[in-house]
Amino acid sequence: MKAIGDWAAAVTFGSNGPQPQIFSEDNRLKVILAGLEPGQRIPVHPEGSSVYTFLEGRGTMHVDGEIVPVEQGVTVIMPEGAKRGMEAETRLVFLAAVALP
Repeated sequence: MKAIGDWAAAVTFGSNGPQPQIFSEDNRLKVILAGLEPGQRIPVHPEGSSVYTFLEGRGTMHVDGEIVPVEQGVTVIMPEGAKRGMEAETRLVFLAAVALP
């Protein structure tokens, strides 16, 4: 078991994009904390089933061609293989749990 206390102290922002902090990873699941600066983005890509919970900021997720507004408190649940990406309008922090192939 791993408890995340002060996520704000753990998040890292990179000048060229997210610098994810891996909190847990095994052969089935990876849990990360990541932050984006305003204007930064993660390109659209397919991935395993996943849950993204937004802890701070505002932005958009692109999921299978649909644009989903995200902000603090929003959780987005995606099925296996959904193509997803995101873009930060403000500083954006999220916790993600992703099923591994």
